[in-house]
Parts: sequence; structure tokens; C-alpha cells
Amino acid sequence: MKVSAQGFTGLHMLLATSAFFAVVIAVNVTMAVYASSSWSGLVVENTYVASQEFNDKAAAMKAMAASGISGDLSIKGREIRYDIHDKGGSPAIVDDVVANFKRPVGDHEDFRLTLREISEGRFEADHAVARGDWIVEIISRRNGVVVMHEAKRIDTAELSR
Repeated sequence: MKVSAQGFTGLHMLLATSAFFAVVIAVNVTMAVYASSSWSGLVVENTYVASQEFNDKAAAMKAMAASGISGDLSIKGREIRYDIHDKGGSPAIVDDVVANFKRPVGDHEDFRLTLREISEGRFEADHAVARGDWIVEIISRRNGVVVMHEAKRIDTAELSR
């Protein structure tokens, strides 16, 4: 009677190595599909143009900061309120306020609101804001000229506490 004890052969090594790399490749493909379907990665349309406009935008932001105008954003339930005031705390006179709500990653839930004036310096809108992190870009204009442009990062889960 002949008993064959082969043990670990070259074929076993080939199969083990192939299985390992098959798992690595499958995980990489899965991650690539999730990454490309969840966010485009696009920050600006044209990086050259954005770099050329940077100094002008920086100067405009410095001028806005020097004006002393600031705003306070509050969200309670569906009510979105923005109060804008000058250095002395008096309501700033602006014609319209637009708020762009953007997710830090992904753009499928982004939305834009034009807030209606309730009283001098106070603007409101009624819109549901999903839980989580948001970047809110608020642009206030008077006679078509931007007097305040700011961005605030908020977490709506913290607002509901």
C-alpha cells in the first residue's frame, strides 16, 4: 500500500497568492466605484482663472472685514434666520440675502435659499435642513453690491441640543 503525503506544493502557493491579490484588487475596485460615485472632486471649474482672481477676492474680503458688518445665523426646526448688523450692533441695511447650503463632501443635497426680509437687518426662510455638517455661504447685497459675504460651517445635530 502506497501512501502519498504531498504537503504544501507550488500549486498551493500559486492559489494562495492569486486569492490574496484577487481580494486586494476587488477592494480597490469597490473603493474606486464608491469614491467616483459619491463626489466629483471638482472644487473650481478652472484653477488658472481662480488663481488669477485670488488677490481681488482677498482684497474685497479685507474691505468687508474692515466695514464691521457681521451676521448671525440661527436654525430652529424649519426656521432659518439671519440677523445682519454693523459695528455698533445696529441692523445693517441690505436689500437681499441669499444662503447657499452645501455639504462638505458631495453636492446631491445642496440647496440655495433667498431669505425674505422680516424687519430691518433680519431675514428668514422656511426650509428643512437635514442633520449633519453643512457649509453655509451667505451673501448680503445692497443696491446690487455685495456688502457681506461669509461662510459658516455648522453641524445641525449640535443645533438641536
